[in-house]
Amino acid sequence: MITVIWDTWLKPGTEEQGLRLTRQVWSDMRRFDGYVSHRLFIDQDEPGHIIAIADWRSRADADAVREKYQNSETIRQLIALLARPRERWITCEDQAS
Repeated sequence: MITVIWDTWLKPGTEEQGLRLTRQVWSDMRRFDGYVSHRLFIDQDEPGHIIAIADWRSRADADAVREKYQNSETIRQLIALLARPRERWITCEDQAS
């Protein structure tokens, strides 16, 4: 299993719409093969800052879904609200700790 972390920064004044769209993205992810789960974190000091942490069966699954979904209407709407491009990290948990 791998964990994908998405770091999203929204333009001021778009926080409510951006959170709604982010929730829609992750609701949509549930229908894709390889999706396991996700959690959303909203920065309490910067409400336009959202971090999504999602578990996937494999990197190949996460990458395939990203390719399929990146041109969706939901992503197009979300991109218009971004203060800067979203960052994506592919991680795995350190089993030694």
